[in-house]
Amino acid sequence: MSDEQEVKPDKPERKIMTPEEREAKVKAAAEARAARERAKVESGGGETAPAPEAAAEGAEEAKPERKVLTDEEKEAKVKAAAEARAARAKAKEEAEAAAAEAAPKEPSHNQPRLDRAIAFLKEKIAEDVVEESSINENNNHLPTLTIKNEHWYTCAELLKHDPEFQCDYLRNVSGADHESHMEVVYHMVSITTQHEYCIRVKTDRDHPSVDSVTPIWQTANWNEREIYDLLGIAFPGHPDLRRIMMSDDWVGHPLRKDYVPLDSEV
Repeated sequence: MSDEQEVKPDKPERKIMTPEEREAKVKAAAEARAARERAKVESGGGETAPAPEAAAEGAEEAKPERKVLTDEEKEAKVKAAAEARAARAKAKEEAEAAAAEAAPKEPSHNQPRLDRAIAFLKEKIAEDVVEESSINENNNHLPTLTIKNEHWYTCAELLKHDPEFQCDYLRNVSGADHESHMEVVYHMVSITTQHEYCIRVKTDRDHPSVDSVTPIWQTANWNEREIYDLLGIAFPGHPDLRRIMMSDDWVGHPLRKDYVPLDSEV
């Protein structure tokens, strides 16, 4: 061995115990643990924790047995849950409706235009020219007026030619059977101002008739023919009022509520 090598101290020799010594050591350790547990109990530290196996057995015994529901009980449970959900939804809807009624409603931004149209027609035609009026909030707050049938043609001329309204484009004409009466609905727009109005005209159901506005707006021509064909509303003043969809010999008007086809298979 060279002088530069470090001399390590010798490790103490490990003593090998005899079986009797090993058994005595284990017994002494067990007695010491037992003494510590007794001292803990006597000092109020509580009982010793049960062994894991015993704790698991106790948990299984404490766990209640799961009840198996019958089909009737399952159905009743599902029904009760559905009724509870429906009740909650109804309560929420009623609360929202009550809140909406309690809150002050903002006037429509188109209310001034509706008021002006009413005042204009009353001034130019007659005090009773407008039967009803409203703002159709579901249709972009569309100003809507119901005009008396006898004043309709004069109103149409004014709404198209007056510089304030300039409703020079008739977007659509449609008809409806309300069982108590017939109705023709006009949607008109000013290309200049982009203002739009809806006009409703009621007519008798037994002898429905509304003056044609084809001489004012040519786009009304085929719309009025279709309404005549399917609902039977006449349009005096129309240049060519005849059927446009059904054949000339067709009996009745298919969109009337009282329509009964001659051939049930058609």
